[in-house]
Amino acid sequence: AGSGGSGNRDSRVTPDGVDAKTMLFQELTTQLLAGLSLLPDKPEETPDSTLRALWHAAAGAPLSVQKAGNLPLPALDASGLDHLQVLIGQRIAGIPLAHLTGRQHFMGLELLAGKEALIPRRETELLGRGALDILQVLAAERDEVTVVDVCTGSGNLALALAFHVPQARVFGADLSGEAVALAQRNARHLGIQERVEFREGDLLAPFDEPAFHGCVSLLVCNPPYISSKKVDTMPGEIIGHEPRLAFDGGPLGIRIVERLMREAPRFLRQGGFLAFEVGLGQGSALSKRLAGNKNYAGQRSLNDENGDIRVLVAGI
Repeated sequence: AGSGGSGNRDSRVTPDGVDAKTMLFQELTTQLLAGLSLLPDKPEETPDSTLRALWHAAAGAPLSVQKAGNLPLPALDASGLDHLQVLIGQRIAGIPLAHLTGRQHFMGLELLAGKEALIPRRETELLGRGALDILQVLAAERDEVTVVDVCTGSGNLALALAFHVPQARVFGADLSGEAVALAQRNARHLGIQERVEFREGDLLAPFDEPAFHGCVSLLVCNPPYISSKKVDTMPGEIIGHEPRLAFDGGPLGIRIVERLMREAPRFLRQGGFLAFEVGLGQGSALSKRLAGNKNYAGQRSLNDENGDIRVLVAGI
């Protein structure tokens, strides 16, 4: 939209212009409805909620789609309306909403989001909440609990666990230095940078030292688990804007998971747990592999709302 068209609406979008604002909102929602390609892995991003998030971003107060949905729409001047139309155009063109707002919600936390790492998905909260349940029990039983999150990405899992269980010593690592930098910014953004340490390196290599051998109470991971061939067929909104490193799990999609299951026992203490996310259809086969590893004393799975195994938990 040109600046002239936006300027004509300036007087309509004011704190007391509720009816005019509602009318404009409906017009722009219709525009998004016609142009958006909605993805199943982001069910919270409807045309209505997307517009609310973009509206707040255009007003200079960026919020995640979840948080924006609970607040009234701010007033926009002509410049703000122009910015909103630009953001709508970018969203319809396939730029992820979290990249336009710079925010993503995860387990009650408002996180910074960017192209440096995977955008946290709501489905990963199944792993996060399962891990949190375990960690709360461990923290009640022990004076000190050490948590390690590998393939940390934006740091969402590590930060959520540290935030909800303040006494835990939490570490995260990622192969990507850019992802580690984003995770560190998120720690500062949440004000818990003193409680979480992020390292750069390949899977558990950053922790290959005596201080971690047999000392980790909880090891969590949301690994890349898409097969290499399938990565190439993913929607452009995903593979065109989020790092391939965060998705590509090798020829069968389980290369990283297999390494994790093999290497984790060296780091876990007696009574410790490994918890990790798996791709659709991978749960049964990976559960059998866990059962065949004599280092693990037992395991259980967490299923999503469709009954599919999405998280495996194993004890030492």
